[in-house]
Amino acid sequence: MKRIIKTLFFLLIPLSVFGQITPVTGQYVLNPLTINPAFAGSRGALNIAAFYRKQWIGVEGTPETLTFSIDALFSDQNIGLGLIIVSDKIGVTKENQFNANYAYKINIRDGILSFGLGAGVIVTNTAFSDLIVIDPGDEIYLADSRIFVVPNFSFGIHYSFHNYFAGVSIPRFLSYSFDFDRNKYFLNSDQSNHSYILNSGYIFEIGPGFKFFPSTLFRYSAVSTVEKFQYDINTHFCFFDRFWLGASYRNNRSFAGLFQFQPNNQLRIAYTYDFGISKLGRYGNGSHEIMLRYEFRYKVDAVNPLIF
Repeated sequence: MKRIIKTLFFLLIPLSVFGQITPVTGQYVLNPLTINPAFAGSRGALNIAAFYRKQWIGVEGTPETLTFSIDALFSDQNIGLGLIIVSDKIGVTKENQFNANYAYKINIRDGILSFGLGAGVIVTNTAFSDLIVIDPGDEIYLADSRIFVVPNFSFGIHYSFHNYFAGVSIPRFLSYSFDFDRNKYFLNSDQSNHSYILNSGYIFEIGPGFKFFPSTLFRYSAVSTVEKFQYDINTHFCFFDRFWLGASYRNNRSFAGLFQFQPNNQLRIAYTYDFGISKLGRYGNGSHEIMLRYEFRYKVDAVNPLIF
């Protein structure tokens, strides 16, 4: 039984401790700050966004993620600052992340090249006492783990030129391994454990009031136990800058439908329904995600604010 509990423990530990990336929401296209610190301040306005995602509805203990982000460009147009707070829960494991982002922007003709750094902490805890044991005496193995606080650092580059953007990032420089017998984490800065993200997109002006926005995201993680290389293919259609309809495909794992509504120039509401096409998808009723984003009227005279 002890071996089984250990196995469950490693399944329930947040994926981040094994060098995985911060949970990626289905609406990351609308707020790339969650995957790239260099995006901070790129909209040229004080921008606030909140995401809620519930995966695999109908299956108990599945991942549940709440994300809050805020960023702004300062008056000198060269510095962007951002803050991201993530609350992630899977099974009896809870993880909270607090990350501050700094971006420095360089004007290149009509485009902007941005370099970003992120720093923060991850607070994690696993409540084994919430598990139910069958064999008498196994309760001794179900004591709650201590609360652990580990550092996190990230780096990214982001380039935008009118309707085009591209970015590359390393969302976590540090990885962690857990010693079950000693009940503690060990820090690892091995470069081979890094995950890399590359994303890019372009908005095509098809006609009056009609736009076509394809984008892609590629991820590589050498330590991933599922798929070392993953990709997303996304497409959006925009009508009169108010309604967005789109779809997303993640390699052999899921397909998603996306809807966005922008009632005015400041507020945007988005909903994503994601259903798995892998074997795991058979046991759930899809995943739901809701996003609210608001841009305050405060705005600096940015050279090339993003319109995505």
